[in-house]
Amino acid sequence: MLIWFLPVFLTFLMIGLPVFFGLLAAPGILLYLNGQERDITLLYRNVYNGMDSFPLMAIPFFMLAGELMNKGGITMRLVEFAQALMGHFRGGLAHVNILSSMLFAGLSGSAVADTSALGSMLIPAMEKQGYSRKFSAAITAASSVIGPIIPPSGIMIIYAYVMGESVAALFLAGIVPGILVGVGLMLVVKVMADKYDFPVASRKYTWPERRKASLKAFFPLLTPVIILGGILAGVFTPTEAAAVAVAYALFIGFFVLRTLTLGEIPGILSRAGLISSVVLLLVGAAMAFKTVVSLSHAPEQLATFILSLSDNPLVLLFLINLLLFVVGMFLDAGPAIIILGPILGPIFIDLGVDPIHFAIIMSVNLTVGLATPPMGLVLFVASAVSGERVEAIARAILPFLAVEVLVIFLITYVPAISMTIPRLTGFAN
Repeated sequence: MLIWFLPVFLTFLMIGLPVFFGLLAAPGILLYLNGQERDITLLYRNVYNGMDSFPLMAIPFFMLAGELMNKGGITMRLVEFAQALMGHFRGGLAHVNILSSMLFAGLSGSAVADTSALGSMLIPAMEKQGYSRKFSAAITAASSVIGPIIPPSGIMIIYAYVMGESVAALFLAGIVPGILVGVGLMLVVKVMADKYDFPVASRKYTWPERRKASLKAFFPLLTPVIILGGILAGVFTPTEAAAVAVAYALFIGFFVLRTLTLGEIPGILSRAGLISSVVLLLVGAAMAFKTVVSLSHAPEQLATFILSLSDNPLVLLFLINLLLFVVGMFLDAGPAIIILGPILGPIFIDLGVDPIHFAIIMSVNLTVGLATPPMGLVLFVASAVSGERVEAIARAILPFLAVEVLVIFLITYVPAISMTIPRLTGFAN
């Protein structure tokens, strides 16, 4: 009977129950009906146990670092730097939007933070230049999924925590796929810009002006260098790196740029705490949900079913990508990784897929799901920021989603895309 936990959970999602409550209610009800009241206690105790983890402390620290940098005007400097490089192209602001997302990804690792921070600046600016509001919101949402792919990445921290993988290896493996997504989106914008005669954002900057914009963005752009460099050099752990990112953001905001004041700190802490609590509660609920998954023997049954479809790893990877894409339409990336990672990961590792490679396949696929209708979280954030209806944004985002899906399959079938940097640095075999 416990095998019905997933249909019940999906039913709760479709009627509008928040994911956190659905993750706990579905298994709780089935355990009660199955006469396993003792396991209900275990289920809800695991909500706390799922959050009580040193590696997961990196998530609120990275959230706080992103809030500090956004409030300190660093986001604006990144946008100015991106415009100095790409504003003179046709469709310049759309290109600036994508490049800004790629740069911002190295600071926050959050698609939601990217959408809200960059969208509030770039969507109105794009509208003033003649872009439709739905297109502006769509390109913002589509490019924001780069945030959790290029390190630092909250969902990769979660995957490493659940599956026992190296956070540093996952961070390194995400660099090229994240850049590839950004380049793919820029190619789509170029085709659309030529077809629909998109406006040029600005005149071509001179090299002295570009150098000036680069200097203004220099200290913010050092953030991912410090984070990754410190982790790779063994100076600090990923969790300690997140704390260092906060200290660095405070140093830049107070002493270098002097854009932060003490009066703004309580509000920054409140926003970062609220976002972090949502993420950690979802992680705790998903870990509790995972307990019932193991009790139901669903992983063994699903593994048997998957292996009965084909013994060719390439065919199975194609089918799993389809499954993950559908899951990403309805479930947030963090809970999906916690629920499906322990089920799918061992199957494909036994088939000869490198664990880091599979981690990137899963993480990128589920991250793209954040921008996929009907339940993509960044679609709702983009709607809130722009004032455009979710349905209109969902239609406008389809060409960008098509490119992101193509990148997913490239990552899947060309392991070197994600594995080269970890192997060169000694973090993967």
